[in-house]
Amino acid sequence: MSRPVKRSFTIAGHRTSISLEAAFWDALKAAALAERVPVARLIARIDAARGASGLSSAVRVWVLQHYREGARRGGRA
Repeated sequence: MSRPVKRSFTIAGHRTSISLEAAFWDALKAAALAERVPVARLIARIDAARGASGLSSAVRVWVLQHYREGARRGGRA
C-alpha cells in the first residue's frame, strides 16, 4: 500500500489539506471525470455532507460507496 499523498484545496473560501493514498486519489479523479466536475467541486460536495467525520475519512467512505453503488448497477461507477 502506498503512503498518503497530501493535496490542498480551497473549499468554501478556506484552504484545507487532504491526505489520501494514491488509489483513493485515482478513484476520486475518475469519479469526478465521470460526473463531469472538477475534483475540488466533488470534494466540496463531500465536505458539505460529511457531518462530524474528518474530511480525508469522509472522502475515503464516499469513494467506497460510489464504487459499491456502481457495482450494484452492473459495473458502472
